[in-house]
Amino acid sequence: MLPQPEGMMDRDIQGHWVRLATLTRVRWLAAAGQLLALLSAYHGFGLRFNLALCLVVVGVSAVSNILSAAIFPRIRRLSEGETLLTLVFDTAQLSLLLFLTGGLGNPFAVLLLAPVTIAATTLPLRASLALGGLTIVLATLLALASQPLILPDGAPLVLPDLFRFGFWLAIVVGVVFIGLYSRSVAAEKHALAEALLATQMALAREQKLTDLGGVVAAAAHELGTPLATIKLASAELIDALGDRPDLREDASLIRDQTERCRAILRSMGQTGKDDLHMRHAPLQTVLQEAAAPHADRGKEVIYTFTPLDGAETEAPQIRRAAEVVHGLRNLIQNAVDFSRSHVWVEAEWSRDRLTVRVADDGPGYPAGLLARIGEPYLRDRREGARPDQRAQYEGMGLGLFIAKTLLERSGASVRFSNGAARSSTPGRGEQSGAIAEVSWERRRIEADSRQPLGSNRRNAEIGAS
Repeated sequence: MLPQPEGMMDRDIQGHWVRLATLTRVRWLAAAGQLLALLSAYHGFGLRFNLALCLVVVGVSAVSNILSAAIFPRIRRLSEGETLLTLVFDTAQLSLLLFLTGGLGNPFAVLLLAPVTIAATTLPLRASLALGGLTIVLATLLALASQPLILPDGAPLVLPDLFRFGFWLAIVVGVVFIGLYSRSVAAEKHALAEALLATQMALAREQKLTDLGGVVAAAAHELGTPLATIKLASAELIDALGDRPDLREDASLIRDQTERCRAILRSMGQTGKDDLHMRHAPLQTVLQEAAAPHADRGKEVIYTFTPLDGAETEAPQIRRAAEVVHGLRNLIQNAVDFSRSHVWVEAEWSRDRLTVRVADDGPGYPAGLLARIGEPYLRDRREGARPDQRAQYEGMGLGLFIAKTLLERSGASVRFSNGAARSSTPGRGEQSGAIAEVSWERRRIEADSRQPLGSNRRNAEIGAS
């Protein structure tokens, strides 16, 4: 079952708390900047304010950093509550400093947005809303009351009410806009990272299955000769022990079990593909291999192979790469899942391009989502969408994202569309459903079977890859 992007966002962020050392570093920079700004304003520009109290406020932040570094290890990761309390402390400390130095008339009031941005990108929604609400409340209080800065001539620096309102409104809009923007970017980043991890796991699983098949095939090949020798020797013993029925029966058992071992290894090694001659295969073979897990699911899979533009009639040999097989398999699985009765796997090639098209007679991609097909965790949110599909199949985004990513990794371009012939009651066998088209330049996917392949790898090398 594919998770929803919103739910995934909170679950994923909750597992990635901020390190204490990261926040401590940022707070040291903030304290240094605050100290520099205070001393510059007081001694450089001649502004007057309660410098001693301001230094105490900055000192509290510095002391909290020292205590946290002394009590907790540098690698400590803060929980949701600890991170929120830290950001609340930073927001309150900065607000108090602004209260002592002119309120929202202080140009450094914009720094109130920094903790909100951190919360939006690292904390769940409820914590982000809590900190954003607190920031707006503190900004409102600063707009209503603060200690004014005193100019060198002794006059207080008082901004017009319109300017104070404008600064307050800018802070509020900044909290809302930057919070939402940062959160949406973080959500997309986490969704993409999770989907790419799933892609890597799918590719690794496909590669391990291929390598395991290679090990079995190599074992079957290497054990073939000694098993044949045992079988031959046991047959000679059977002939020689004609007058010893008890021993003859044992020799027959040895021969039968040897034959059984050969049969087991032969059946296990049928999927072994690590032989270098199997690193490429005819286009038909690769497509049928990709569709094999879904060939017996009650849907008819129809293959067509068409040469174009005077190209050779024989289908080209292509690289039998794990990403190609797994990517095509995901496209075929999606077609089988949503088709009514038929799935078409069509291949055509010209002198310079090779195209594979997977189509079905199902309902097709939702029109509103067609332009976004290939994004991770994409779901059809319409009420009653695809009622004929199994209940646990809630999304198609991750599988198609994995397919698109893996195939593009092999040099292909992938395009999704719906069948041209659409009607309210499509007929049986009509390509009215979804279409996934994969196209390569032939030089990117074609394998030259005439080139020497070199030596096969040893079993140890296969297992280590």
